Amino acid sequence: MALLDEKKDILPLSSIAELLGAKVRTLKMYEEKMLLPKKGDIGKKLYSIDDIKAITFVHYLASVKKINANGIRYIFEMIDQHMNEETKKDFFIQVEDIVSKLSSKDIEELEVF
Repeated sequence: MALLDEKKDILPLSSIAELLGAKVRTLKMYEEKMLLPKKGDIGKKLYSIDDIKAITFVHYLASVKKINANGIRYIFEMIDQHMNEETKKDFFIQVEDIVSKLSSKDIEELEVF
């Protein structure tokens, strides 16, 4: 049994914004454009570790690589169609490594989504 359940919903969007050094409004914009994992509309929306990895990737694509919402949706569609769970996990580990090397100041300066 794993010590950490990466699929359990635990963090609100505001905490994820703080972790990413992003504005809550920016993440809410991603949510409005349906780029974030779907969560229920009842009560406070919480996100899992797996969701945070996807949100981080969305934020990286939008703010650093300047990819628009349609492009991001297409990338996720390709990931879902062509990667199994193990490959996705490895991919997001690599993305996490790339993003961890960026400072939040670098991202803030680029944030114009």
